[in-house]
Amino acid sequence: MILPIYTYGQAVLREETKPIDSSYPELQQLIADMFETMYNADGIGLAAPQIGRSIKLLVIDGTPLVNDHLDCKDFKRVLINPEIVEESPERVTYEEGCLSFPGVHERVTRAERIRVKYLNERFEPVEEALGGFAARIVEHECEHLAGELFIDNISPIRRQLNKAKLNNIIKGKASCRYRIKPANKK
Repeated sequence: MILPIYTYGQAVLREETKPIDSSYPELQQLIADMFETMYNADGIGLAAPQIGRSIKLLVIDGTPLVNDHLDCKDFKRVLINPEIVEESPERVTYEEGCLSFPGVHERVTRAERIRVKYLNERFEPVEEALGGFAARIVEHECEHLAGELFIDNISPIRRQLNKAKLNNIIKGKASCRYRIKPANKK
């Protein structure tokens, strides 16, 4: 089922999320719904807060980017209770967008390489070293689980330049082709 994506201004996007275990109700269906929602919006990552759930769960499929980012080949994952345990000191700046911020794209600096620990959809522990754009996707989505947003990583001047777009997103006046749940539809 395609779920509405919560947009900037929704309180759930700023909440600290809770870990889950295998007893979480209808988890496999939720994972399937998150992938379907993400694909419908042409996304490459989706965190549970973006569908209104304050839990540590995210889905990723970077394979559509493989032509430009070889590290995204076969990069489809479910990450439950992920934790970035190591970041390289080298930083890379690249333009990002976010399904919760339709029409907003900004350059964000992130670690070039990371090591992440998580449980997969079968609740098996995984520890994985990632680099390049795959690392960026995981970093971006893990921020959602900490109540942080990609615009927190841009300068105050860039935020000010995006103020009208951000206000329109809050008001439900953002233009996008997927279902959204804005904070204040007016």
